[in-house]
Amino acid sequence: MTGVEVRHRRAVALAAVALVGLTGCDGPDPNNLETYYEDPATTSAPGPAPAEARVSQAQAAPAKPAAPDPGPLAERALLSDADVAEEGVQPGAGEASGCLTGVVSVTSRTASWRYPSGSVLSHRVAAYPDPAAAEAVAGAECAGHAVNVPAQPGVEVQRAWCEGKTCTVLLAKGRLVSGLTVSASTEARAVDAAKRLLPAMAAKLTAQP
Repeated sequence: MTGVEVRHRRAVALAAVALVGLTGCDGPDPNNLETYYEDPATTSAPGPAPAEARVSQAQAAPAKPAAPDPGPLAERALLSDADVAEEGVQPGAGEASGCLTGVVSVTSRTASWRYPSGSVLSHRVAAYPDPAAAEAVAGAECAGHAVNVPAQPGVEVQRAWCEGKTCTVLLAKGRLVSGLTVSASTEARAVDAAKRLLPAMAAKLTAQP
């Protein structure tokens, strides 16, 4: 073998070694920290939020307070013996009479008194589904003729009628209808008694929620 052939074979061997070295550089450079190490935080996707954290708006909304029991409401709005004491009356028996009192089929409370003269005073408070109370008074068609009595503050609807010697005043506020009926010897006396008791009647009605 000539010297030229020997040098040629050495050159080929060196070239092959160099090629192997170059192909071995395809992986990460151990001297390059940025490429050799992989940040696990950048490769993992965030997991789903815990089920406890997903609270719907309906679940978070506050519960609606329950409506007050109509029985105690009517009881508190009813005139007492002390409220009518200045009329000189005594507790009497019997249901309330007058406009609207005969058709009430909901929770109600009734009280009645008798004058020494024999005249009768009765008061009834009835609870209706809201807003039916105001509608009942506004739509009432009572016998007799309408009369004027002083308007009371805080009352939503107020109406009054007289039929013969019996006069009735109806007040509505919230869920309650308050009805006062006076049967006297004359219409004028019945109206006067209703006017005297109207402030106390309205005050007890408007004090209820």
